[in-house]
Amino acid sequence: MISLRPLFARLVLCLALTGLVPALAAAQNAFSTAIKVNDSAITFYELEQRARMLSLLRAPGDPQELAREQLIDDRLRLQAARANGVRPSNSEILDGMTEFAGRANLTREEFVQALEANGVAEDTFRDFVTAGLAWRLLVQQRFAGRSLPSDAEIDRALNSQGSGSTNLRVLISELIMPAPPRQAQAVLQRAQRIAQSGSEAEFSRAARRFSATASRRNGGRLPWQNLSELPPALQPIILGLAPGEITAPLQIPNAVALFQLRAIEEGRFNAPTYSAIEYASYYIPGGRSDAAVAEARKISRRVDNCDDLYGVAKGQPAERLERDSLPPSRIPTDVAFELSKLDPGETSYALTRADGQTLVLLMLCGRSATIAEDEAPAQAAGGDAPEEGSTLERSRREEISLGLRNRRLGTFADSYLAQLRSEARIRE
Repeated sequence: MISLRPLFARLVLCLALTGLVPALAAAQNAFSTAIKVNDSAITFYELEQRARMLSLLRAPGDPQELAREQLIDDRLRLQAARANGVRPSNSEILDGMTEFAGRANLTREEFVQALEANGVAEDTFRDFVTAGLAWRLLVQQRFAGRSLPSDAEIDRALNSQGSGSTNLRVLISELIMPAPPRQAQAVLQRAQRIAQSGSEAEFSRAARRFSATASRRNGGRLPWQNLSELPPALQPIILGLAPGEITAPLQIPNAVALFQLRAIEEGRFNAPTYSAIEYASYYIPGGRSDAAVAEARKISRRVDNCDDLYGVAKGQPAERLERDSLPPSRIPTDVAFELSKLDPGETSYALTRADGQTLVLLMLCGRSATIAEDEAPAQAAGGDAPEEGSTLERSRREEISLGLRNRRLGTFADSYLAQLRSEARIRE
């Protein structure tokens, strides 16, 4: 009688090996090269691990795409750091991991355990922190001297605080590029390249070519504006620039914005501040299509004030027209910036909503000036003025200086990374 046991054993072994081959192949492929950044490889395993970590951290956006972009940038950061002799020590890296874990109110060990419990290796976290730390040290080494604000810049920033009124005027150029979801990454990369230029002529050429606003005809150049009329979120960013400098790319709904400071001056008046700004938004289907833009132009020629828009919207769904009166701090930054360029009754159709599918016809209805309280300065009532050079004054100046320096370092860092990207060989 022939025993079936050897045959059964061979069959089991064959099946086991058959099942093992895909597993071994998958393991081998996981550590093969997915992306080559200059001479450095990013593996499929690293992409999967970073995407999983980003998902756990609830980072906004698509984890897979975000992982790809982050790892490419991290390779460029590490390559630049090593080329300049910057290598974080082991203790610095551990401190960085501890600091990051502390944001979640966890120790480093607890944070690592939580990651590993969800399939993220400690080395993935360590690599993430190492790249960020190396980049921070390199940026400080490379740009620290150029990022220090002057006494005049600190004085201007101080003058813009306090009561909220300021007599500062700025001369800026704008470049606002449409960035619908499918084009968002490409537009952001283009903005990063433009931000490195630092040339007014190059910025103007880019504005004429890419900007969606009416100022494109003037190369993005805007007339003098009171700093107080700019959106609150934009004011410190502009103050952090020196003439000729360009902001890092600012992502706004369905667009990416860049601003270049051309000049700044102190006027001989107190610019008004506003308690509320009233404006109307009329929504036109079609985004920035020729038909939608043509309709916006036609409506703009027909209306003289916000009340006229009710006639335009008559018989249409109520959501086609919105009218708001809000404090400047509550108005979306992109809307607030467009309104800052308008006089009552003027319109803009530079903005979109609904992932670029809806064009916004924006009209400024009016501005309500802040009513000053009947309060005299302390010295006018016989009180003592703050002693110049006092501890409080020095502390405020140091705080302002640090804020301006950090914003400027951020601008330099973004421009430097964009330069590294434009020069890199990235192959997939």
